[in-house]
Amino acid sequence: MSENSERTIFLADCQSFYASVEKADHPECKNKPVAVAGDPARRSGIILAACPIAKSFGVTTAERLGEALIKCPELVVMRPRMQHYIDVSLMITKIYEEFTDLVEIFSIDEQFLDVSASLPIFGDPETIAKSIQQKVLSQTGVWVRVGISSNKILAKIATDIWAKKNESGIFTLSKTEVETLLWPQPVNKMFGVGSRMTAHFARLGMHTIGDIARTPLPRLKDKFRARFGKQSDIHAEVMWRTANGLDDSPVTPGTFNTPPKSVGHMMTLPRDYVETWEVNTILLELTEEVCRDCRRKGYMGSVVTVSCMCSPYEAPTGFSRQMKMQDPTNHTNTVFETVKMLFYKFWNKMPVRRVGVTLSQLMDDQDYQLTLFEDQVKSRALEKATDSIKNRYGSAAIVRASSLTAAGQAADRSMKIGGHYK
Repeated sequence: MSENSERTIFLADCQSFYASVEKADHPECKNKPVAVAGDPARRSGIILAACPIAKSFGVTTAERLGEALIKCPELVVMRPRMQHYIDVSLMITKIYEEFTDLVEIFSIDEQFLDVSASLPIFGDPETIAKSIQQKVLSQTGVWVRVGISSNKILAKIATDIWAKKNESGIFTLSKTEVETLLWPQPVNKMFGVGSRMTAHFARLGMHTIGDIARTPLPRLKDKFRARFGKQSDIHAEVMWRTANGLDDSPVTPGTFNTPPKSVGHMMTLPRDYVETWEVNTILLELTEEVCRDCRRKGYMGSVVTVSCMCSPYEAPTGFSRQMKMQDPTNHTNTVFETVKMLFYKFWNKMPVRRVGVTLSQLMDDQDYQLTLFEDQVKSRALEKATDSIKNRYGSAAIVRASSLTAAGQAADRSMKIGGHYK
């Protein structure tokens, strides 16, 4: 394909992904309203996914399970199985890769495909999209919607605004149709614009996507500076380029294989933690997770960041502070001392509900600095041994004594991925 040829980009989106996977695994629920939620046994948590039948009753993603059950008492609620969803997502990726080697994972249920070079082999874009739909449906039970355009942002917009709404699940948005089809759409339908940003645009007198697109970029930057401050130029340009459907970025396979800039973990606690020993337990568990991840990936860091949010949720207080350590490390106890120092310097003694620990300024962990006061060879060997046990038998196979107290969350977290049960 020549450099001047127009690309053909897909954004393939799995409909109600978690719920679709569950319905495929439970054929008896085919014609029933199904939702995946945090903890069905306790009738608590939020809706992570709802099938189209459930949505017809008014059930929506991110609402509380109790509210959903009021709308739809017959709702079949299933607990999430995150590892299974990841496995199905990877299976779908393999199907996409049968049509093109240019597949970029955007999220667990969305992926970009560049099929430009595949057209002579598999047919026109819509034919390829239909083939993908049928193959994914037959092998996984998941229905895929496909937005088609000449770049990633327009393909994403084509999916969100049109492909998700029409019966075929396929929609093509060409660059020549941006002005006639995209610009009349309300601002809240633009990718990257939520309710708060919609309100900001309304105050700026911009109610449609076209209002943003037609504003000269220098003028839009001026408006953003007046509203958001001097550092808002990049945000203004992103909004302007999105409204005009401009995106030169390539579809990049292996996006998630690039070296990380930081490694971090955050935990929302099951209750308020007010005692120092309780807080220390969680800080140590998080530090251990972060350092273990760094060791597994072959990194150590020199900057520690600790974040905290305190109750009440209606008017929360909190902080996020960082400190540079004397030497880069991934040694749990060394990082933990800095974590505690940061936390207790800024904690206002209010009940803790969420806390996070991050290591950044990463470097190769083979280049560690020896010190006179610590046997690093011995400590690294010990942590390598404990990591090996956890990798083989699970992260809760060996834990610190503090994690066995009422404050400990290590056992519960070992059964979860991304905060949800595997």
